[in-house]
Amino acid sequence: MVDGRGDRTRRDVLKAAVAVGGAAALSACLERTAEPVPAGTDQFSSLPERQHAWNDRVRTDEHGNTLLPRHQLLLYLTLPGEGPPEEADRATVETALQTLDRAYERSSEGLLYSIAYSPRYFDRFEDDLPDSIDLPEPRALSSFETPTLDRQDALLHLASDRADVVLTAEEALTGDEDTANDVPVEATLTDVFEVSDRRSGFVGAGMPADRQDGLAGIPSSNPVPKESPLFMGFIAGFKQNQATEDYVTLSQGSFAGGTTKHVSNLRMRLDDWYEEQSFEQRVAEMFSPVHAERDLVEGVGANLGDDSGVTAEMIDDIEGHARQFARVGHAQKAARANREADGTPRTLRRHFESTDDDEAGLHFPSLQREISTFEEVRRAMNGTDLTEIPTIRQRVNNGILEYVFVKRRGNFLVPPRSLRALPTPSGTTPGLD
Repeated sequence: MVDGRGDRTRRDVLKAAVAVGGAAALSACLERTAEPVPAGTDQFSSLPERQHAWNDRVRTDEHGNTLLPRHQLLLYLTLPGEGPPEEADRATVETALQTLDRAYERSSEGLLYSIAYSPRYFDRFEDDLPDSIDLPEPRALSSFETPTLDRQDALLHLASDRADVVLTAEEALTGDEDTANDVPVEATLTDVFEVSDRRSGFVGAGMPADRQDGLAGIPSSNPVPKESPLFMGFIAGFKQNQATEDYVTLSQGSFAGGTTKHVSNLRMRLDDWYEEQSFEQRVAEMFSPVHAERDLVEGVGANLGDDSGVTAEMIDDIEGHARQFARVGHAQKAARANREADGTPRTLRRHFESTDDDEAGLHFPSLQREISTFEEVRRAMNGTDLTEIPTIRQRVNNGILEYVFVKRRGNFLVPPRSLRALPTPSGTTPGLD
């Protein structure tokens, strides 16, 4: 039997492992993780063609809301030199990724992952992407942000409920492990790419609270609720407010079965959020002032079920609500652009928290058919059109803008699985086709 101190030691190791990375972190993690990992398959045709098809491979809560894998890792990859990759490079990348397919069941208990490519990667080729692919270079999306723009060639996203799985997969792909879940490593991504940046994160009830002590951006009172999966104290990702995987999937053209992915990285400053704002004010600025007035949110918001409760009335009368309540809600603003006329959500958000750089942060991957869709939602979130109301300023009483600051932005194309290894703009993989 493990005593309480042993349990705490194990939790401390696991909560730091993915953020720190490397062989030492993996070794310490493995020493405390004895459960077997479900194995993958060498029947690759049985795997989904959509790399972003995760929803039926993860846990859900009692309301059917998707619970993302608890441990997440983003590896930003750069091809050396200029010009397009060689056919041999394609074979190496595919072999490296097939190692993961063989080693781990495609699930949150095993490993979920995808690889995506940037506009700059496709600029290596003489041909352009089809006009049907909306993949512009990343840019600032408000007048009050100055982000670093991620233009690396590729982005590998690893996710699992198991910290040891994420770390082992990373070490195998970068040449520091000879096996992954007893599967021999025959090729590595670093045979082709250079890892230009590594960003880690987590999501799940209790995880932010466990990591808040001494973290920049969090008050010293450690106010993040134990039940919250996110630093700001509320749940997110309600099923009825998320686009389906079908909706965000490209339905035709050379990259049919793929999607586009925007990833932003935000720094949080939550001292005022927790110490100056009351619970009711936080509800008003996260959801809407009507939520606060009607006591619609209890605790972290689990009582809302599978819907945030942002109604057509709250969207259509947002200006009137802003004048009446002297503030406006984040979800209320964003929903103006994130819903079709019939109410269908347009983006699928898979955001998770981070302690990179020893500060409270957020990694925000968003999937949609067109990057312009995400940009429209972000402009609605900015609420610039509401600042003519005297009490609403660009970053005050304007949703959560006062508390989050964009550090980085990047745009990527997630190709279908059959085109995941260094595709051409025309949707081929010469040497593998």
